[in-house]
Amino acid sequence: MTFLTVDNLEKTFPLPNGESYIALKGIDLSIQKGEFISLIGHSGCGKSTLLNMVAGLDLPTEGLVMLQGEEILRPGPDRMVVFQNYSLLPWLTVRQNIALAVNSVMSGLPTAERSAIVEQHIDLVGLRHAADKNPEELSGGMRQRVAIARALATKPKLLLLDEPFGALDALTRGGLQEQLMKICDENQVTAIMVTHDVDEALLLSDRIVMLTNGPESKIGQIMTVDIDRPRKRLEAVNHPHYYSYRSEIIYFLNQQKQIKKIRARKQTVIARHGFPQHQQPKNNTSPKTFDLAQNPGYPQGAPLQINKKLWQPKTSSYSIEHQKFTPPPQANTSSSITSTSPSNKANSSASSDTPAAANPPC
Repeated sequence: MTFLTVDNLEKTFPLPNGESYIALKGIDLSIQKGEFISLIGHSGCGKSTLLNMVAGLDLPTEGLVMLQGEEILRPGPDRMVVFQNYSLLPWLTVRQNIALAVNSVMSGLPTAERSAIVEQHIDLVGLRHAADKNPEELSGGMRQRVAIARALATKPKLLLLDEPFGALDALTRGGLQEQLMKICDENQVTAIMVTHDVDEALLLSDRIVMLTNGPESKIGQIMTVDIDRPRKRLEAVNHPHYYSYRSEIIYFLNQQKQIKKIRARKQTVIARHGFPQHQQPKNNTSPKTFDLAQNPGYPQGAPLQINKKLWQPKTSSYSIEHQKFTPPPQANTSSSITSTSPSNKANSSASSDTPAAANPPC
């Protein structure tokens, strides 16, 4: 029997203008018990939205999510979430933060047994030396270990991780990844993790679910990571298939990036005066046009075709076909000096009888 089923799931969000945004559409996914699944894709593709619906923090518009044959309609202790921002109570110690979850979920157990579970999970994440410290006294990596211990201490059926190591430095992140992998292997934990890190997904996952760009994001590809468990980082990196897996994921993500750019170009709205919609002038005045009547110094007989759409703001140049020219200054007859030589007289009389040049100066 399938442990978790996502069946034809769709999620739509209403927009202020009365329209709607379809974040996810047609999502079908089946997860077996003990599997570690990673969701990967560009920002805005609906990874966290899907995780929230599995957690019961949000409901799908269409379709359903079922855990062991029961539809998920609300949050529950059988699905614990580890967030990126730790979500610890600052006035409680490490021990008290973990005990808060254990006492709430396992209130029917004897006090001694609950205390033993708390202590067991403090040791599980290696925080015995910090058990009585408040979160403000801990590093970021230690706080995230407390959050993981708190989630695992309640014995959930499903562990949900929303970029749990995204805010940590590389060394701390690497150590916690190996620790989480060991815990999941030893306790047969079923987990779904949202990540942007390709190497993290390959190290931890049994399968990687790649989502296309939104709107109407879908599952573009599901990759099975055929690397034996238990895994160690160096052994995984040296596996003969590791870099082919990695290249395939990066190729998919680059494809989606190109599709996003093409969509953005198609959606650019051009206004009637030639500006993109988001670059329109602040005032409503139309752009300048070159009027021959107002420029008597320019030869009147010259053929002139002005392309208004190629007009460039904040310049005095105008576009003629694909070349720019600047209108010549108006002739100042009062200050002009005419030579009285015979050759100049002949030239001036010839210029008065002949029409203007056919082509404007460039």
